[in-house]
Amino acid sequence: MSIKKSIILIIIILLIDQISKIYIKTNFRLQESVEVFSWFQIYFIENDGMAWGTKISDIFSFVNDRTAKVALTLFRIVAICGIGYWLYDTTKKLKPNVLILAIALIFAGALGNIIDSVFYGVLFNDSYMDVASFLPEEGGYDSLLHGKVVDMLYFPLFEIDLPQWMPFYGGKRFNFFEPVFNIADMAISTGFIMLIVFNKKAFPKKES
Repeated sequence: MSIKKSIILIIIILLIDQISKIYIKTNFRLQESVEVFSWFQIYFIENDGMAWGTKISDIFSFVNDRTAKVALTLFRIVAICGIGYWLYDTTKKLKPNVLILAIALIFAGALGNIIDSVFYGVLFNDSYMDVASFLPEEGGYDSLLHGKVVDMLYFPLFEIDLPQWMPFYGGKRFNFFEPVFNIADMAISTGFIMLIVFNKKAFPKKES
């Protein structure tokens, strides 16, 4: 798989990811949802932290939210540069296609979420009371590097009441699958799953 094909794949994923996010941001209010099927909803939320909405300040209480947000965004930018070099080096050395494809998916997904984190605070106003506007006259909801990631894909496949005897969670309602995510998250997850499932093909052992 050539670097040209990798770039085309990355561009396609980025376009799908950003078009879906911009559509949701400019057509839905925050926490508004539409049921597509009983097991699938379009549910608009925003995430200003790490995976599952975790914030750095939740882990390190001495760091305030805004400083943590900038630190996280800058870390993501550094990480995407490393992933980009890994992709270039992998294609240059003609590594297995499954490895190149996995890295390209991870790169595209990471870049898609970085765009939100870096620019969305400037490009849109907030979505709390009304549908957001693109490039509003009054300015965006926050400054550069303080944007929130748009999530919208929600799959509440089923709910069950957990038995009382179960430790910690007994008697509580369990919803599977609860996290809300986006196209970029899907690309990242798919890339990592490929690396795990096809590990031997992605990293073949050299014959001695």
